[in-house]
Amino acid sequence: MFAIIDIETTGNHYKYGNITEIAVYQHNGQKVTNSYSTLINPEIDIPYFITKLTGINNAMIKDAPKFYEVAKTVNDLTEGRIFVAHNVQFDYRFIKEEYARLGFDYHRKTLCTVKLSRKLLPGHPSYSLGRLCSDLGISIKGRHRAAGDAFATVKLFEILLERNRLNGNSESINNFKLF
Repeated sequence: MFAIIDIETTGNHYKYGNITEIAVYQHNGQKVTNSYSTLINPEIDIPYFITKLTGINNAMIKDAPKFYEVAKTVNDLTEGRIFVAHNVQFDYRFIKEEYARLGFDYHRKTLCTVKLSRKLLPGHPSYSLGRLCSDLGISIKGRHRAAGDAFATVKLFEILLERNRLNGNSESINNFKLF
């Protein structure tokens, strides 16, 4: 049903940056059913400020697979699933751009846990992943690393699913406006 994703990149803009790490957790609406995580060689140098933020440096990605080498796996893990991420447009645009560079058109329905959190968990001073997880008691093992942030997003998503159920919404999470 869902593919909960986080990426790390060489910068903030999908047109000029590349992915350095990706994590995908498949989720059936109740629990994680499969996971995948890998560093990716972006084929460009990682800027110092990104290394400082993520801990991912050029030596770590030197022998990592390039995106084209993991593209089929990522496609298979997300196909037929809703693409879920915290600030989904950031992750989705980078992945879509990586496929476009390979000559493929990548399309998935998307769901943003930032927007869903604002709807189902109103009143938080910040909806950044770190602050929201701290407020909700979700521990992030590996902040600013794809697997750590993606797993924290899984835990947040499960809280959102439960809150939706407790609110008595007749709509399933699948029927929320997908962003």
